[in-house]
Amino acid sequence: MSRTDIPSAAGAPVPSRPTGPGSRGTYAKTEARQRAIVEAAIEIFSESGFRDGSLRDVAERAGITHAGIRHHFPTKVDLLQAVLRQRERDSIGKGDRTRVDGAEAVDAWIDAVAENVGNPTLIELEFVLAGEATSKDHPAHSHFARAYGKSEQILRRAFDLMGERGQLRDGVDPALAARSLLASTLGVQTLWLRNRDIDIGEVLRAQFGVLRKSPNSD
Repeated sequence: MSRTDIPSAAGAPVPSRPTGPGSRGTYAKTEARQRAIVEAAIEIFSESGFRDGSLRDVAERAGITHAGIRHHFPTKVDLLQAVLRQRERDSIGKGDRTRVDGAEAVDAWIDAVAENVGNPTLIELEFVLAGEATSKDHPAHSHFARAYGKSEQILRRAFDLMGERGQLRDGVDPALAARSLLASTLGVQTLWLRNRDIDIGEVLRAQFGVLRKSPNSD
């Protein structure tokens, strides 16, 4: 999920890294400013959504002028692209920690989801944007359709392997197991946003336990 289908409304090419004397310092400052803007946008979009959160709101949160933010991100859609790319990079970074499959891959999935509680703003962001993006005219619609589709594929591969290894309970279909765990993941995070006492990892491990054979069952 390293790219997004969202077109740039400005149609501007991505600038290349500048070269020449002093260019490295200039690039670093630009990169730092853009990161600050993206972090501010994550907060604003998680609070107000994409439709209601404005560039002026983001600029105020980032401590820069409206003109300054438009220098880096000419439109709100450009900024949304940057936010989604950052979320994808974070997710890919977590996925690259280990190379596991089958039941271990599901365990790693649950661990990664449970870790998200360390940054509740990101959970809020995903659910605010995902809720808005159910509308096909939302600029993040294709992003979330693709993201959830890929997540289901990852879980499906894990459960397929578990089925081949005889690790699933009798009658459990790998495709339905993958979809049910993804649904549980989305659902328990929604509940957690309303009740921070919920242990996301505990709930998902209980759901996983319903699907897999007990290690001592054979």
